Amino acid sequence: MPEKRSIAFHTLGCKLNFSETSTLSRMMETEGFLKKNFDEEADVYVINTCSVTDNADKECRQIVRKIQRRTPDAMVVITGCYAQLKPKEIAEIEGVDLVLGAAEKFNLSQHLHQLTKSKQQAEVYACDINDVEGFNSSYSINDRTRVFLKVQDGCDYNCSFCTIPLARGHSRSDSIEGVIANIKELAETGTKEIVLTGINLGDFGKGTNGGKKREESFYELVQAIEQTEGIDRFRISSIEPNLLTDEIIDFVSKSKKFMPHFHIPLQSGSNKILGLMRRRYKRELYAERVTRIKELMPHCCIGVDVIVGFPGETDEDFKETFDFLHTLDISYLHVFTYSERDNTLAVEMNDVVPKHTRSERNKVLRNLSYKKMQYFSTLHEGQNRPVLFEQAQKGSMMEGYSDNYIKVSVPYTPDMANSIINWKL
Repeated sequence: MPEKRSIAFHTLGCKLNFSETSTLSRMMETEGFLKKNFDEEADVYVINTCSVTDNADKECRQIVRKIQRRTPDAMVVITGCYAQLKPKEIAEIEGVDLVLGAAEKFNLSQHLHQLTKSKQQAEVYACDINDVEGFNSSYSINDRTRVFLKVQDGCDYNCSFCTIPLARGHSRSDSIEGVIANIKELAETGTKEIVLTGINLGDFGKGTNGGKKREESFYELVQAIEQTEGIDRFRISSIEPNLLTDEIIDFVSKSKKFMPHFHIPLQSGSNKILGLMRRRYKRELYAERVTRIKELMPHCCIGVDVIVGFPGETDEDFKETFDFLHTLDISYLHVFTYSERDNTLAVEMNDVVPKHTRSERNKVLRNLSYKKMQYFSTLHEGQNRPVLFEQAQKGSMMEGYSDNYIKVSVPYTPDMANSIINWKL
């Protein structure tokens, strides 16, 4: 019997990428490949890339060089958002054998069966992103206690700073029936918590079954999930403020399964900058969303995405953002430093903010985030809240998260792993 070919995966970027990598890994094991850790010797290495960070090219090259030093005869495959955006550039990286764009990612097995190691330039399979159709269901499992379940992909928005529509295509979704089937499948594995993920989650229902129109809604999805047995906890990973409706907020406030935790992208607290970014709301709407959440769920954790150093952002604009975030009843920030992207409107804009200024503004907001999370955690000290403890051991400790996303660290106790325990914070 021939020896199994081995394969190892590495993921850069978002939760969606992790869910897709995990699914690709399971698919390859089904096809007869032996899964290896990425730091082990393998016959094939697959790198699932991201386009959000401005050093995607640098990261890719560094990882490929490490593979070449360790296992020079291994096949190297690059896929993901960066592979779709700059396939020719990646193909020229020494050591890369195959580049798979958005439409070909889930055909990995087929390509590997046909591919042989060559000193010639890598084979490239990328297409016009407008030709990308269909939805590939995926979820991450065995990587963490919480499972990331992809229910939506792509985006129909055209924010001036973003390449995601170019990398992932138009908005398209799984069906409610498909999502529920995945949840039932995950329930059989002992999963306790599922995080619903997507590029533009609130747009769920568009592109179902290949169509362009909305056939179902995110609100209908969460209602259906609430009635499904087998999983104790669900989280909504990130949802645009203009798509986070009153009915969704009201539903979560009464839900027994959806956790009191929202992550809502803001990007800027200045209406001027929001306009330049081509966002579909103003700061007033954002404040209304936060106020309604806190009126119904004072204990709710609210996370915020924000970009600093966007072209045209003056000191006054940044102060407006800082002051707005400071006064909002939010819990933490994910702070991104603006970086130029080819084929975006923002890259052509004037009044470019110096990089050292962008960096300083990032530090200011990360400091604010730390203080916000400390304050939010302090408010709940002494309370008993349900905490799901992770399976992973970190030294002599283990971590867990409360329903409202407060991190708890305790001495490692195997019996507590993957268990929900009423814990005094």
